[in-house]
Parts: sequence; C-alpha cells; structure tokens
Amino acid sequence: MSRILIALFTVLAVGCMSTDPYTGEQKTSNTAKGAGAGAVVGAIIGAATSSKDDRGKGALTGAVAGGAIGGGVGFYMDKQEAQLRSQLQGTGVQVRREGDTIRLVMPGNITFDSGQSAIRSNFYPTLNSVAVVLAEFDRTAIRITGHTDSTGGADLNQRLSEARADSVRQYLVSQKVASGRVQTAGYGPRYPIASNDTAQGREANRRVELELLPLDR
Repeated sequence: MSRILIALFTVLAVGCMSTDPYTGEQKTSNTAKGAGAGAVVGAIIGAATSSKDDRGKGALTGAVAGGAIGGGVGFYMDKQEAQLRSQLQGTGVQVRREGDTIRLVMPGNITFDSGQSAIRSNFYPTLNSVAVVLAEFDRTAIRITGHTDSTGGADLNQRLSEARADSVRQYLVSQKVASGRVQTAGYGPRYPIASNDTAQGREANRRVELELLPLDR
C-alpha cells in the first residue's frame, strides 16, 4: 500500500507544480497540497473498509477519490490566483495567497486621493480587471476591508475606512459582481501592517484589502 501511495503522491506533486510569475520559481500549488491531504485520508478509509486481500486496491481507490475532493477547492483557487496575478502585474496591487484564501492589497495612494473615498478614475481599469476575474470565479465570497494610518481623529478614520471599502464594493457590483457575495467593513487604524512612526509605514497602512474565500470547502 505504501508503494501505491508514494507513486500516487509523486504524480500529484509533479502534475500540480506551478510557476510563480514574480520569481519564476517552481512551487507546489495548493491543489497538490489539498489533493495530497485528501488522498491520505481517502487511502486510510479505503484500506480500513476493505478486506485484507483487497486493502491495497481499497487504499488506491480511496486515495484517488480523496485526492479529487481535497484538490477541488485548491484547484479552483489556484486558477483564480493565476488569473489575478496575470491581470494585476505592474498595477501596484499585491496578490497574496494564504491557504485557500486570496488577499488583494490595494494601496491607498493609488486607489484614492488623500482624505477622500471616491475611487481615482485612473484606478478604474485595475478594478475592471479584478471584476472580470471575480465575476468568472463566482464560487468565492468577497470581503472588502478599509484601513487607515493612525494620524487624524479616530472617528474620521473609521468613517473614511468604511466609505472606501463601500466605494470599492459599489464599483465591483456595478461591474456585474453579485452584490450578495460582497461584504464590507472599516477598521480605521486598528490593524496596521507597518509602523505608523514613519511616512513609509503610514503609507502602507492606508489601504483597502479584498479577501477572497471559497464558498465550497
């Protein structure tokens, strides 16, 4: 049984390698990770529920079935991530992958004018590219959060972060992204990603993030 699993995992790993468009390095995609985990569980169940003579066959059958289930969500998010990275290269928007979650970080200096919640018109093409991918991959929920630096009043920062998140939501909905998939929240300065003691850090903290979560797990 162990030989069968080793061979299966090798095929999964090789078949699910991807190239990072920024570094050019080969890496194991989340499809392979999910498929591998599903295969392990499936193999164990398959072996346990088979007769002694058929445990190898049962393990292989279970591994294949489990791998398909485990790799499904990862494969879907892999494809979405690849399209987003392709569309957003050179735009200043960061694409981050965290397990089966994709996070888009939109710096405030390219998205909004200082102290404003109206989206800059020159950022529309970037959001249009995001909207096309989100409309295609409609089995993901979208959570939009607004963030500010620590300068200015707390109430003003809270309102500004909420208004900016809502502006992005409204624009995406206007571009045929279903409104029921999108939630928004504003957090003001509560979740910095850099020090507010420097101008560079404050600039990084002024941002809108889109968190893309699979609806099917």
